[in-house]
Amino acid sequence: MVGSSPQLLQVYRQIREVAKHETATVLITGESGTGKELVARGIHNLSPRKDKPFVEINCGSLPFNLLETELFGHERGAFTDAKTRKIGLIEESNGGTIFLDEIGEMDMNLQVKLLRVLEDRKIRRLGGTRNIDIDVRVVAATNRDLKGAIDEKEFREDLFYRLHVFPIYVPPLRERREDIPQLLDYFLKRFSREFNKKIREISRDALDLLMRYHWPGNVRELRNVVERICIMYNAEEIKSEPLPLPGATWQKPPGYSTCPGERCVTSSTNTTSATNPN
Repeated sequence: MVGSSPQLLQVYRQIREVAKHETATVLITGESGTGKELVARGIHNLSPRKDKPFVEINCGSLPFNLLETELFGHERGAFTDAKTRKIGLIEESNGGTIFLDEIGEMDMNLQVKLLRVLEDRKIRRLGGTRNIDIDVRVVAATNRDLKGAIDEKEFREDLFYRLHVFPIYVPPLRERREDIPQLLDYFLKRFSREFNKKIREISRDALDLLMRYHWPGNVRELRNVVERICIMYNAEEIKSEPLPLPGATWQKPPGYSTCPGERCVTSSTNTTSATNPN
């Protein structure tokens, strides 16, 4: 993770503290692209479990039946196509950490089984007849409002409180703009090496433009923008125009400077307005 803003320093402190307690369940919240997976990996890498497996799965990427067998595994003959035994990801991560990304997308029926795992520290493969003891730290992440999902009967309240043992909130990039120069420097050096370019710096005007942009896609969007810059540019210094920001067909309304994406900055007053910040 890159940055030294007060908000990110608080995240670092939380990572270091919870990493010491290897059985504590962690719930990471924040918008898409803020770096929740990096937080999960940081917890694992700083913990006594660091030499054990770190296993991750996106709970929103698979339908219920596939996610169930991916997490819990199955015995041979458990269903029509189960020709061999499959070890589930929870069992594979035994001794280490399992990272359940987008936990808010998990099917309600599967949430019941996960709750039992968290409470009993046991799993049973599909089609199995015995419980298997596990020793695993569960780290979950979501960009959803789980309290709202509970009100809408889309997420179990008991599972929420079982996951919410140690919450970590990762702030969006627009709330920690002082981290942008460090992130720009990091990604410029990285992609300049990768693409064999000689980009050394970014102009003050370009930096000012990037600092004022809303960054709805957060650090992921910034990374992609810098990667495009390093592909497009051969000069040693990055200028403010043209920058490959979203909505690249910019118009300059009267009294306005360049509009990155849908966010315009008034030249005279230096104030901002967002027509569609999200």
